[in-house]
Amino acid sequence: MLSLSSAIIEDIKRTRELVAYFYFDSKDPARRHVRGLLSSILAQLCNKSIVCWDLLSQLYAEHNDGSGASEDELAGCLKRTLKRLGQTKVYLVLDALDECSNTIGTPSPREIVLDLVEDLANSPYSNLHICVTSSLEQDIRNVLESLTSPPFTVSLHEESAHREDIILYVNSFVNSDRTMRDWTAENKDLVINSLLRRAGGM
Repeated sequence: MLSLSSAIIEDIKRTRELVAYFYFDSKDPARRHVRGLLSSILAQLCNKSIVCWDLLSQLYAEHNDGSGASEDELAGCLKRTLKRLGQTKVYLVLDALDECSNTIGTPSPREIVLDLVEDLANSPYSNLHICVTSSLEQDIRNVLESLTSPPFTVSLHEESAHREDIILYVNSFVNSDRTMRDWTAENKDLVINSLLRRAGGM
């Protein structure tokens, strides 16, 4: 079964519009910071649009194959790329933003990513469309809700079909798992109910 973000990406690809995506992953150091996000998005956009390739090539040439470029310089290159694309529609899909590191520090890696999202959303690039998926952590919710109006915000946590899918998945897993399938019905129900209470829509 496709994840929500994968389904969104596939739908956009069918329209032949320009799409770049990034999956945050707390277990992968390269996938929980703004540097990994910017590097990946830039490479994808410039690979798909030859008119922007020289912008990335210039950045890499100036900064030791890109490794010495600062996060601000990478963000600046992304903005120049969006500007050069003009009226070409660009879709950025950022998945599992809650997996972005939120460690102690000022600002935290997640705050830096949220600042970037806010900056891009408020930019003058009318060709840019951003889709962010995340669990409902308060810091993320505060920023995203300030950038969107209700028709453009979808909370799966509040969708009955989504809750039903979680219930089906948990029931199926508990009843097919080798260790748990021989448990009593009472113990299975206890595990199922406990998992559903703590799932938090995930």
